[in-house]
Amino acid sequence: MKPSSVRHDSAAAPIERVDVSAYTVPTDQPESDGTFTWTSTTLLLVEPVAGGQRGLGYTYAVPAGAALIRDMLVPLLVSEDAWGVPARMASLLRRVRNAGSRGLVARALSAVDTSP
Repeated sequence: MKPSSVRHDSAAAPIERVDVSAYTVPTDQPESDGTFTWTSTTLLLVEPVAGGQRGLGYTYAVPAGAALIRDMLVPLLVSEDAWGVPARMASLLRRVRNAGSRGLVARALSAVDTSP
């Protein structure tokens, strides 16, 4: 189901807080894609809280992505309507304009975008 087609019968739900975590999980054995080998994967978890509910969004990135989300994105999320995803994303894209739109920034935005 597309997010825009999800019905909700509640009024606006201001985001009260956003919890951001980074978890580095070791792999059972070294993994490779043929160009690089790694022994762990880092998951960034974004959990906005609004209207007594907790959202969940995530991405795979480096731990520094959690700081990027907390420092640059969370201040724009708190007090905003959890249902106002398009307006929120427009605001976040303006915020990261000078930080770039690829790589770590794109992954951070993805975790936030999928979290409501």
